Amino acid sequence: MANEILGTDVVVQIGIIVKDIEKTAKDFAQFFGVEVPQIIETEEYEKTHTEYRGKPTNARAKLAFFRNFKNIEIELIEPDENPSTWREFLDTHGEGIHHIGVFVKNMDEKIENLKKEGIEVVQKGDYTGGRYAYMESTNKLKFILELLENF
Repeated sequence: MANEILGTDVVVQIGIIVKDIEKTAKDFAQFFGVEVPQIIETEEYEKTHTEYRGKPTNARAKLAFFRNFKNIEIELIEPDENPSTWREFLDTHGEGIHHIGVFVKNMDEKIENLKKEGIEVVQKGDYTGGRYAYMESTNKLKFILELLENF
C-alpha cells in the first residue's frame, strides 16, 4: 500500500530528537564505532520557508547525519525553542525516535494521497537542494512520516 500512496516502500532515514546533540552524537559514534559527523544548523526562515501547523515559524535545529549504515541514514535533531514538530515532540515525549523518512517524487501529489488517508502535513520547509514535509501519521502508523524530495 505504501508503494501505491508514496511511490516507494524504501525507508531512507530515521530521525531522533535529542536535548544535547554534541553529547548524543559522541555517544552514538562511540557505540557504533564511527566518526562523529559535522553538526550543522538549519537555515533561517528566509531560506527554509518553514511552516508548522500551517503557519510560518522561525524554528531552527542543530542536525547531525550518520551516513555510515547500509541503506539508512540516522539524523539527530536538537530543536531550538521556536514552535516546531521537533520542539513539540521533545516537550511532549522527551528524546526519542521522531520520524521515518522516505524519498518521493512529485511531493504535492504524495501529500494529497496521504490526506485522503487522513494524514495531514504538520511541518514543511525547504533545504539546500530539496524540500521536506512531516506528515502527522502517529494515529495511524505510530510515527511521523517524513517525505523528502530532492531537486
